Amino acid sequence: MESTSLILSIVSIANMGILGIIICIFGKIYGKTRAQLPLGMIVVAGMLFLHNVIGAWTYFSMEMIFSNEIFPYMLGVGIAELAGLIIFLKITLD
Repeated sequence: MESTSLILSIVSIANMGILGIIICIFGKIYGKTRAQLPLGMIVVAGMLFLHNVIGAWTYFSMEMIFSNEIFPYMLGVGIAELAGLIIFLKITLD
């Protein structure tokens, strides 16, 4: 595996970890309140989780089609998503 694919996969796996925590938190809130907002947040986080699963799998299995020129852009998107999820998790925990 190339180092670029490994880095992209690590970022996607980190995103999946944070999304898993967010899904658990909103699952507990939904279990206690039966409110619709946490249920919607679970769906959104679940779709983002699926996006990252597909992304990490793609980086592992199709590394030969990615060019080195696109790596900084893909890494930027992954890191921006990671930063946003960290902020979202912090807001959720407050």
